[in-house]
Amino acid sequence: MSTPHGTPGHAELDAEDAKLVTLARSARARTGAAQGAAVRDGDGRTYVAATVSLPSLTLSALQVAVAMAVASGAPGLEAAVVLGDEPDDAPGEQAVRDVAPAAPVHHANADGTLR
Repeated sequence: MSTPHGTPGHAELDAEDAKLVTLARSARARTGAAQGAAVRDGDGRTYVAATVSLPSLTLSALQVAVAMAVASGAPGLEAAVVLGDEPDDAPGEQAVRDVAPAAPVHHANADGTLR
């Protein structure tokens, strides 16, 4: 399904959450990572990240995005998106819950369609 802007899978989301999907897709595409993620804080700022996979450090994209928001002093989170071929991310979702228990976490396939 496409929105009027031609972006697949965003019809079910409001405009601000659809932007998170677009940002997560761009992070994943830019880095070639397994996942991309984006979160929006209480002030409307967004934090975008990709999976980190180093010999000494492994973090999901959602964990990185949440850490960036917290390190920047974000006043809570409004919403999050995790995107990839396997967008399930229990540790990343728990990080979101630690900051904002009621914030929705949207899961999307690599092409941006919601799961």
